[in-house]
Amino acid sequence: MKRRNFIQTLGAGTAGICLSAALPACTEKKKDIKAIEGSWFEFQHHSAAEGKYWNATLENFTALQWDRKVKEIAETGMKYLVLLNVAIYGKSFYPTKLLPMLSLACEDPLETVLTAADKYGIRFFISNGFFGDWTDPVSLMKNPEINRLRLNAMNEIAEKYARHESFYGWYYPNETGIEGYYEDFFINYVNISSAEAEKLTPGRKTLIAPYGTRNIKTDDYYIGQLEKLNVDFIAYQDEIGVEKTRVEESAAFYENLHKAHSKAGRSALWADVEVFRFEGKVYQSALVPAPPERVISQLEAVSPFVEKILIYQYPGLINKPDTDIIAGHPDSIQLYRELVKNKYLQVKKI
Repeated sequence: MKRRNFIQTLGAGTAGICLSAALPACTEKKKDIKAIEGSWFEFQHHSAAEGKYWNATLENFTALQWDRKVKEIAETGMKYLVLLNVAIYGKSFYPTKLLPMLSLACEDPLETVLTAADKYGIRFFISNGFFGDWTDPVSLMKNPEINRLRLNAMNEIAEKYARHESFYGWYYPNETGIEGYYEDFFINYVNISSAEAEKLTPGRKTLIAPYGTRNIKTDDYYIGQLEKLNVDFIAYQDEIGVEKTRVEESAAFYENLHKAHSKAGRSALWADVEVFRFEGKVYQSALVPAPPERVISQLEAVSPFVEKILIYQYPGLINKPDTDIIAGHPDSIQLYRELVKNKYLQVKKI
């Protein structure tokens, strides 16, 4: 299972190319390193342990505070936000007839952030999950009852929110690890979701973010699978934060993916860069901001091979200094400063 789930993974350490002794070389922006163009986004982190430093804060965000947080992100130069989920634990993050709603200070956070995104020029990918037990993604993709609930939710979400200019597209959050190739049921899940998305919101874009990046066999069979996948963008997780890959390994994985995507000629290749580390054990402790020098090394590794870089994630892990809407670990302010200083976040007035 992916970083958002609790499956245990024996992985490599997170030592990056640039250690603290080499920080000056890392923090001088190189021309070939792409800026960060987007981030995952959430109203509540699904894991209480991982969301230790921001869940309680976000739970009490008012509509005005959500508006200001979207503006804060837009001011970094980011253009895209990816809503991780619209439901969790059998409850929704928006008013719906399908499920009870989570108790939050904001009456309709989805309407609120889309309205804010309309104002500030952000493009949102809206999730079509998690309906059912998110810790069992295979069931979420294969269970007929959950599949019906997901499609019903997509219809309801489109009816309620597709009028927003910021509703750029859909994100499909259910994933299984790639062990060489995609599972057939995953391709089926993606293509059914995309068919429904095209029916409900013609022309809107679609995104997935697979994990198991180091295990992909970028041969003709995989290229054939890419040709079958009906999705606009694939943002592969770099898996540095979950300690499955070392920074110095990741460039080769993305180079191979670049070649495969070029041959397939279908989905655009993006990166999903993990800007976190775990405070303690992987998957069992709080997410905290990674050292800035490690994050910069990650950006450097993937930049030559991908069209755009998204991060997991701004909420909880990056915060603008001198604001009263900080949500996350105190080190999130330093990560903001370093990324802005080196122009990986390109601050602008809105």
